[in-house]
Amino acid sequence: MTTPPFDLFASALRFHPDGGVHAAERRMTGDGSDAWQLAAFRVATDADVHADHWEMHPDADEAVCCLRGGVRLHFRGTGDGDAGETVRLRAGEGVVVPRGRWHRIGLDEPSELMSVTRRDGTRLEERAS
Repeated sequence: MTTPPFDLFASALRFHPDGGVHAAERRMTGDGSDAWQLAAFRVATDADVHADHWEMHPDADEAVCCLRGGVRLHFRGTGDGDAGETVRLRAGEGVVVPRGRWHRIGLDEPSELMSVTRRDGTRLEERAS
């Protein structure tokens, strides 16, 4: 049996608890399968990375990796005077976003990104201007 190739920038890989892996439609939220999703993105503008929204994954950490280009990963403050922080990522660098931590991405230049997380419970919240 020959396994056909897939376009990682047009789909995602799903890693299931039973050890199964398959290519599927990329999702911003979970499907209740408890699967981890690996997705790669080509992004040219802040709109491509929903820079106007905060994102949070309550059930798992997320690895965000910059494959090409450069981005800023913004962490929202957790309260009590915490203004948050920004981490710059260049090609070949990544960071782990702790579960439950609100974050968003801004571009320094057109980039290729990869993320790995469980999408179940993912929340988006519009960023206040």
